[in-house]
Amino acid sequence: QLQLVESGGGLVQSGGSLRLSCAVSESTLGYYAVGWFRQAPGKERERVSCISKDGDLTYYADDVEGRFTVSRHNAVNTVYLQMNSLKPEDTAVYYCAADRLFRLCMSGAMDYWGKGTLVTVSS
Repeated sequence: QLQLVESGGGLVQSGGSLRLSCAVSESTLGYYAVGWFRQAPGKERERVSCISKDGDLTYYADDVEGRFTVSRHNAVNTVYLQMNSLKPEDTAVYYCAADRLFRLCMSGAMDYWGKGTLVTVSS
């Protein structure tokens, strides 16, 4: 059972930056595509970014394109989400998820999920 643990959330002012990390329990991260999702209070969960197992494919939601960057370091079983120019509307619980199939990140139907880390952006 793959386990994922997010970290790096916190309180930041508008325009600031945070880097989220998603640490994976096994040394087989290279077999999995990873996605970042978020859920704001009272809203449905939405897809933020996806990265393929090799890192050669990435996806970003329109409202984070150019501000967020996803990357991965398979040797240390960790995926990152660098978030710059943060806005109050980025406030949400951020989750990472993993699956062997990249296309399941696009549909949000990934097999393994972390418990989330809270990002709060003040205006």
